[in-house]
Amino acid sequence: MGEIKVGTASWTDRTLLASGWYPASADTAEKRLSYYADRFALVEVDATYYSPPAEQTAALWAQRTPPGFTFNVKAFSMLTGHPTKVSSIYKDLRPETDKTNVYPDDLGPAAYEEVWARFLSALQPLVDAGKLGALLFQFPPWFTIRRSNKEYLLEVQRRVRPLRAVFEFRHASWFDGSNRDETLGFLREHKLPYVGVDMPQGHKSSVPPVLAATADLAVVRFHGHSDKWTSKDIHEKFGYLYSGRELKEWVPRLRELAAETDQTYVLMNNCYRDYAQRNAADLTDLLSG
Repeated sequence: MGEIKVGTASWTDRTLLASGWYPASADTAEKRLSYYADRFALVEVDATYYSPPAEQTAALWAQRTPPGFTFNVKAFSMLTGHPTKVSSIYKDLRPETDKTNVYPDDLGPAAYEEVWARFLSALQPLVDAGKLGALLFQFPPWFTIRRSNKEYLLEVQRRVRPLRAVFEFRHASWFDGSNRDETLGFLREHKLPYVGVDMPQGHKSSVPPVLAATADLAVVRFHGHSDKWTSKDIHEKFGYLYSGRELKEWVPRLRELAAETDQTYVLMNNCYRDYAQRNAADLTDLLSG
């Protein structure tokens, strides 16, 4: 069986800091990351979706974590086709517009290419330290199964190489009927790692909890089952604590997935207070047992 690393999608959420999970002695950013890294071998950086990282910040992450620690980094929203705040774009690349949010087509081709280049370049300290796991490309609900979108997956793979991109969908068309086999077959053909999810069902952005090995790396993200999934309050959206029974039911599925991969990353994204940390610790114990 391949290695399984378990972690959470945040270590700095304000409700986590208020929850008491960190001891009073972890009173700086450096101490909190060190405390987290003593307990988990993996973390996902979600802040990079909202604003691209600085190379200096990535260097500090690398310095403050032990050998073998892994950072997965979420791709900047501009690179996944989401609406992107103009204020979050590099100052010298911002388009002249009255809009609050823009899309890739609102940038000139040269500026768009530069966003890609700077985003990837900023992660070099993690690469040099051997601590960059995967780049998460989570696509919007309107990113449906069609040829142009499949071609974009291949484009992303080319752009980030030799780094690893992993792909999460938010539209059920990728798995409707025979599309499921088509999607997984395409991913396997091109060795594109698939991100399986556990999430609320019955919504526009819902995809079924399909786990599949499509490359030597697999990722599973647990979003919870909040009955307020459509809320604009991110803590209501992800505020769900998995029960021990729920987590136990996932153990054989995760082990089966890991048997088909070299590396499996499992991330709790139910980031409200210490829910993700508690569930990640419980799941780690269950997988070890």
